[in-house]
Amino acid sequence: MLQVNVAEAKKDLSRLIRLVETDKEPVITVARNGNPVVQIIRAGQTPVSNRIGIAKGKFKAPSDFDAGNKEIYEMLARGNL
Repeated sequence: MLQVNVAEAKKDLSRLIRLVETDKEPVITVARNGNPVVQIIRAGQTPVSNRIGIAKGKFKAPSDFDAGNKEIYEMLARGNL
C-alpha cells in the first residue's frame, strides 16, 4: 500500500490513478501531516443489481428463526437490555 502526502497527490494525480487502474497499487492512501485522510481505490465494476441476492440459496435459515421475535421486541420496548 502506497502512502503519499496531499501535495504529491495534487502534483501526480494522473500517475497515482494509473497505478490503481493497472493494479500496480490496489490502494493509495493520501495523508495530511502524516495522518491518513483518504484512499484512492479502483471503482467497483459490478453493478449493484448484480450484487443483490448474490448469496441466494447458499444459506438456510432454521425453521424457528423468528421464534424469539416477540421476546426481543419486549426487551427492546421496555429498554431492559
